[in-house]
Amino acid sequence: MSNDTTVATVASSHATTMQELLAQEVEIKVPKTGEVLEGNVFSVGKNEVYIDIAGLGLGVVRGRELYDDAVSLGSLKEGDQVFASVLEPENKEGNIELSFRQAGQERVWQTLTDRLRNKETIKTKIVEANKGGLMVELNSVTGFLPVSQLSAEHYPRVEEGDKNRILEVLKSYVGQTFDVQIITADPEDEKLIVSEKAVNEDEMRTKIDKLKLNDIVEGEVTGIVDFGIFIKFGDGLEGLVHISELAWSRIDHPKDLFKVGQKIKAQIISIEKGRISLSIKRLEKDPWLESIKKYEVGQTVKGKITKIMPFGAFVELDPEIYGLVHSVELFHEEEAGPSSLVNVGDEKEFKIISIEPQEHRLGLSLRALSVPPQPVKQETVKEELVPENKVVTSDEEASLSSSLGENENDVLEERETETK
Repeated sequence: MSNDTTVATVASSHATTMQELLAQEVEIKVPKTGEVLEGNVFSVGKNEVYIDIAGLGLGVVRGRELYDDAVSLGSLKEGDQVFASVLEPENKEGNIELSFRQAGQERVWQTLTDRLRNKETIKTKIVEANKGGLMVELNSVTGFLPVSQLSAEHYPRVEEGDKNRILEVLKSYVGQTFDVQIITADPEDEKLIVSEKAVNEDEMRTKIDKLKLNDIVEGEVTGIVDFGIFIKFGDGLEGLVHISELAWSRIDHPKDLFKVGQKIKAQIISIEKGRISLSIKRLEKDPWLESIKKYEVGQTVKGKITKIMPFGAFVELDPEIYGLVHSVELFHEEEAGPSSLVNVGDEKEFKIISIEPQEHRLGLSLRALSVPPQPVKQETVKEELVPENKVVTSDEEASLSSSLGENENDVLEERETETK
């Protein structure tokens, strides 16, 4: 029986006056709603069970509150020890209204909470999959296993993060049994979250603690995605080589250089919160720093357009050196946009306007080498009215004189108005 029960005072049956009743204080426990009480079966009816609860009196369980996985109504008999949750401290008959069902749920969540606290490894079957992860069932409670909590073995590595393909991989796990640990058990919100990677977390942490920055590791490519490649190495460890750490030269997609199963070496460049970051390019000398020495700001160079973006175009000067022509350096204000001026594969001359060796940045300009378009000159009114060498007939001359006269009158009127 719970220790949270409220303590009240009651008079002894030997008291004969009100003063004696008030003077004699005998402790009695008053149950609270939701509290789980322990008692013994007093009687079993067709649709109700009475329970004798020491120090409190009789409690009754009836209707839908009788049904619980841990309690079978048909097997109950007088004297059996049972647990029930308080629905109402006192009903119309003066008994405590109880529930086997609610007590069962509380016991389930208590069990789950204990497993969370003890970091117990639990075998569970995958019952469903969605784009966010997998659904499991523990102690008749539905739980969630997020994609981010899957082990390296089951993590879906899909190119370009295609959600539909990720879902296909997750669905293939339905019916399989995974080892998991509970990481969230919230009975109030009925939220149960489990993790597969937490099972070996302590073991992995011990292995990771032995690693050092700049260590060279040798492993196998286990996954290729648009942002890099995964490499498995050592005793079950895995690291990510970001696309920016794959090669010194610019690449469009990791699959252009690597394939799953490929044996490869990499350098450890970061270890943070259990995540290992690797680099392949740092195993080689940076060719950019040597190649850039032949270029200088103000120099005119010839290059090939390799890619056009809304903000500008990438230009290959040689296999190691690429430059960027920003959109404002591609064309003059009066001209059209990048795609109408240049095309992928075009070879043009550019002017180098900036060099940042450490950042591998080289700024180019096409506009600096081109002549801005000249403004169109406007012809005078007289030249439009009387083209040179044109023979004017008498009728045209009269019409022209009238028109010029009207123009002169307009000018005079404007001047008079300004004078006033």
